[in-house]
Amino acid sequence: MRVLIVKNVPEECPGLLEEILTGRHISLDTIDLDRGDVFPDPRKYSAIFVFGGPDSANDVTPKIQDELQKIQEALHAGIPYLGICLGMQLLVKAAGGEVYRNPVKETGWKDPEGKYFSMDLTPEGHADPIFKGLSSPVKTFQLHGETVRLTQKMTLLATGRHCKNQVVKIGDRAYGIQGHPELTHAMLEAWLTEEGDLKSMGADLLRNHYRPIRVEYEKIGKTIFNNFLEQAQIIA
Repeated sequence: MRVLIVKNVPEECPGLLEEILTGRHISLDTIDLDRGDVFPDPRKYSAIFVFGGPDSANDVTPKIQDELQKIQEALHAGIPYLGICLGMQLLVKAAGGEVYRNPVKETGWKDPEGKYFSMDLTPEGHADPIFKGLSSPVKTFQLHGETVRLTQKMTLLATGRHCKNQVVKIGDRAYGIQGHPELTHAMLEAWLTEEGDLKSMGADLLRNHYRPIRVEYEKIGKTIFNNFLEQAQIIA
């Protein structure tokens, strides 16, 4: 078993997922498209994970166009796929959906009303193995300005108050999550100094929001990743 980690920028790392993969001795290849790495043939892998970045799935750059093509190839081959943030938007775009600007820019741990960002599971989400062991609502971290419009062939698994389409499933083995379930403490600290939208909010404020929910948040992320790996038959 070998999985592929696709980074769109260096700072958007697999985080909690990497801890699980290394802890279970699962082989992984990591590429960084922002640094010029080439997206390999997805059919060589048991699963593919695509993470976020500042690009738009609507960009006509060679990087994004090739990424969309490779994701289409993964879908056609039935390769298990999990996309986070931009990785989710690329998945929807590659499968025939649309990407457009969300009316509200979701940033950080709390929404404009001061409530923690969370996702409500749809009936399909409650029944899906990706959320096994979790109850609705599911807290999440957000850092995006765009959202997606689904086709009738796509299944909505979780919704949000300020951005409806939060978790999407395409076919039996491809998932997209708009929020970020992968953050570790070290990643968050790095993002507080690197991500412009987070820097403008203030590091101390975001740390104060994170501290009370860190244990719950990490449990959610690890549960989702382990459930996906079970669904992909990478772990038992």
